[in-house]
Amino acid sequence: MESKVSILMERYEIGKLLGQGTFAKVYHARDLKTSMNVAIKMIDKEKIVKVGMIDQIKREILVMRLARHSNIVQLYEVMATKKKIYCVMEYVKGGELFNKVAKGKLKEDIARKCFQQLISAIDFCHSRGVYHRDLKPENLLLDENGNLKISDFGLSALVESKRQDGLLHTSCGTPAYVAPEVINRKGYDGAKADIWSCGVILYALLAGYLPFLDSNLVKMYKKIGKAEFKCPNWFPPDARRLISKILDPNPNTRISISKIMENSWFKKGLQLIKPIKAEEAATDDAIFSVCEKTDEQKPAHLNAFDIISFSSGFDLSGLFEERNKKREVIFTSKQPAKTIISKLEDVAKRLKLKVMKKDGGVLKLEGCKEGRKGVLTIDAEIFEVTPNFHFVEVKKSNGDTIEYKKMMERDIRPALKDIVWTWQGEEQNSFDTNSPQNA
Repeated sequence: MESKVSILMERYEIGKLLGQGTFAKVYHARDLKTSMNVAIKMIDKEKIVKVGMIDQIKREILVMRLARHSNIVQLYEVMATKKKIYCVMEYVKGGELFNKVAKGKLKEDIARKCFQQLISAIDFCHSRGVYHRDLKPENLLLDENGNLKISDFGLSALVESKRQDGLLHTSCGTPAYVAPEVINRKGYDGAKADIWSCGVILYALLAGYLPFLDSNLVKMYKKIGKAEFKCPNWFPPDARRLISKILDPNPNTRISISKIMENSWFKKGLQLIKPIKAEEAATDDAIFSVCEKTDEQKPAHLNAFDIISFSSGFDLSGLFEERNKKREVIFTSKQPAKTIISKLEDVAKRLKLKVMKKDGGVLKLEGCKEGRKGVLTIDAEIFEVTPNFHFVEVKKSNGDTIEYKKMMERDIRPALKDIVWTWQGEEQNSFDTNSPQNA
């Protein structure tokens, strides 16, 4: 992928390296169809599996799918080969906000504009149950017009991450920007922690340096815990008051985003954020949630990402689950959904399995007697690519794995041969022909 002229998936011309980390490289690229500039993050699958970063990468992609806002770097699509994952993202060529701050304080109007856009984007994230948890100027990019774009959701959390106490408990982030309650390790509200980081960023934009910076980490944490900082004399009084309300060490009395938005200093020159059109937001729907619920017996429709992830040449399952725990098999069929359902019902009847139909093209096949580990239950889910081309996922949902495997090999697979086009992994199908040689 690092040759001078390289084409990815017959769609993107890969350009210069923009940056790299331990597990990924980011390249500038051009869409061959539209000539649009994009950034492609190439993640080494083997490396992230080895260090146990599977959930983090999965969460980052899921969060970026949810975060459709004009001040957040957009994820256009995700592709994969056996060795790499490719995240095609919005190209932001203005660089990091950090580079501007490193040169000194920003003019008040510019600092306010960046802060307004930051708060707008974070408010949107929170409304979607997403908490960034690593807000800092290095993760804030600027486009050619000076508009801010939030990037790097690698440490983000979803609302589902909260424990029963309603709080998050993973201490993460960059020390100089992290909230006191995160340091205390007693649980914290992700939204309030993000607000604190926004306050530190605002201070840095107006001052040109950080409020709590200290070479001794313990001393810095003590300053953060007590909110010991001083505003320079050039800070406008109303901005000074706002920062003191944001950098409140008590999360219960810290100002909320809604109150920040009502603040007079914040509202000066505020431009309404133009929402992303619905059709744009839908281009990357259901990256991980494979289907939407539909009418009884109607199979779910697959998008391009789903097809890639099911296809043997682009199998993502090794990234998101341990191989030895896989209990599903997948086959493709050129038959219509009704024919597939009818065939599965015939097989179940022959094997004396009860059939229960569920929404979204799911059939549940259940044994009539107890096995070694309870009643064997098999789910068969049908996904529509076209009306006459389907993926079918068959997996054990209960019972003994050995019994399930025996039934699959001895009875079910042979009985389905009339409707099966290919079983996943047994032969290359048409979706594998675009696999890049150098991936």
